[in-house]
Amino acid sequence: MTNGTAPPVENTRDAKMTIRVYNVTHEGPVTPPRTTVVVPREVGHTAPPVDLAVMRETVEIVLNPDAAPEALSLPADEMVTLTRTLRGHLELLIPVVEQAAGKLGKESVPRYCALACVGEARGKLRAGPDTRLGGDIGHARRLARVLNALCDHHEKIGGDHP
Repeated sequence: MTNGTAPPVENTRDAKMTIRVYNVTHEGPVTPPRTTVVVPREVGHTAPPVDLAVMRETVEIVLNPDAAPEALSLPADEMVTLTRTLRGHLELLIPVVEQAAGKLGKESVPRYCALACVGEARGKLRAGPDTRLGGDIGHARRLARVLNALCDHHEKIGGDHP
């Protein structure tokens, strides 16, 4: 690196992720990239397939009309398993929907809606159970609702698995 500029980066197009680090002065101007880190895609890596039927079955367990929060009384270990399953489904489906939405036009309403749902899903993954919002069962229901919405978006925008 000379003169405060980053060396040229080769082939970021096939990168899994490119991270550029910028300096911002207190006056606000942004300097050219100070550092660029390219994370290559894993060769031969294939993500597990998306099984919407299984995901929707999991959602049904939690959101079934007969499974009102007070009726859905599972032992603690089963609730942990159910929540982990919902989280796993979300972690699998989020990048698939995001990638499919990215292929749509920049002004596309389905793209905007799908990406908004992806953001909502990420927020639900960061949040944990809250006693004011129904505790573990309420948390599982929120995860299930956003998973159901992501499944809908996957179907609407043709989210074939990468």
